[in-house]
Amino acid sequence: MAKKKKAPARHGFENPEFTREMKKTYSILAPDIFPVHMELIRRIFRSYGYRVEILRKGGREIIEKGLEHIHNDMCYPLICIAGQQLSALASGDYDPDKSALIMFQTGGGCRASNYIWLLRKALRSMGMEQVPVISLSLNRMERSGGFRVYPMMLVKTMVAIIYGDLLMLLRNQVRPYEKVKGETERTLKKWSEYLTEEFRKNRGLFGRAFKNNLRAIAGDFDSIPCTGEKKTKVGIVGEIYVKYSPLGNNGLEALLDSLNCEYMVPGVLGFFQFMFDNRLTDQALYGGSRIGAFIAALGGLVARRIEKTFTDVLKEFPRFTAPAPFEHIRELGSRVIGREVKMGEGWLLPAEAAELIENGYNNIICVQPFGCLPNHIVGKGAMRTLKNLYPHANICPIDYDSGASGVNQENRIRLMLAMAEEQQ
Repeated sequence: MAKKKKAPARHGFENPEFTREMKKTYSILAPDIFPVHMELIRRIFRSYGYRVEILRKGGREIIEKGLEHIHNDMCYPLICIAGQQLSALASGDYDPDKSALIMFQTGGGCRASNYIWLLRKALRSMGMEQVPVISLSLNRMERSGGFRVYPMMLVKTMVAIIYGDLLMLLRNQVRPYEKVKGETERTLKKWSEYLTEEFRKNRGLFGRAFKNNLRAIAGDFDSIPCTGEKKTKVGIVGEIYVKYSPLGNNGLEALLDSLNCEYMVPGVLGFFQFMFDNRLTDQALYGGSRIGAFIAALGGLVARRIEKTFTDVLKEFPRFTAPAPFEHIRELGSRVIGREVKMGEGWLLPAEAAELIENGYNNIICVQPFGCLPNHIVGKGAMRTLKNLYPHANICPIDYDSGASGVNQENRIRLMLAMAEEQQ
């Protein structure tokens, strides 16, 4: 067996590197961040030989495992992510000598940029310092010689995010009204398998083939028989992990399902456009890198073209509510807070809330994790301005942390929905 390489030592200990030899035999354990999207991404990584496993286990024991090794003063998303990964290693389902962890990092002004070192520290305290931790970030914060994202692999992953956005949007608008329970989820699974085959054959990635796939997916969901009943519409905004992850938001979507609601969660593409736009803002206001700004401008141009294809297809199906163009979302954000406010979810959070309200989702749940002060500032701090702009909107901030009461969270949501019923 090849000797494990060591990454440079930091914080007083060395870090094992994920080597090329490990690719064939190691399981790579990834947290469940975007449930719909992650399944597509997992399949792409597996097609390139990486044995990626998405950890979907939830429950209080996961949070407790995170708290065993992560100080409770750290942000709640880290406690959730670390809890999933460390629990998997401790469960006996995975061999620590044949496992690696992967951490997704944005590299911005956020404590998430330190997650990877805290996770390595936790592994050391568990006596599992031999487990490599892979950093996956767009700005290549840290390199791992044996884990490589090839150009076509990156292209497929970005396209998978677009398909994931469409599948998530359609599922959320159809499932609450389906006549035959489970048909929406079966349709979702069918398309996940079909797109996996498309990626394997390098098809459906560009141009007409990409648009035809989007149209076929929308048409399939449009054909699902639905009731004509009216349900309360709820929009979900907030910190990116807690907004999407069932573990992070304590099963928020399942709760809203049980309360007879239709909910909308903004797509992941908007967050990438937000990051591209931030690089341009940095260059304009703070003298950031011109090369970085050029790459961001190019990325933004590609994203806008994909976005137009996405929305053009949805316009063919009037039954569905399509997201607004990013340019419009940016304008909505500027009415609330300056574009230089970009830590946490920055101006994007109130902008997405405004866009959801304009699309008829007047009841907004703003998910706020403990330890993310910027998110609270652009969430709770912007609510008065949002209420002034949209007096008919109900905006409810919900705090999520390791000590939060699920009953209290549910009661606050029920109160918001009761107010919505009174206003109808």
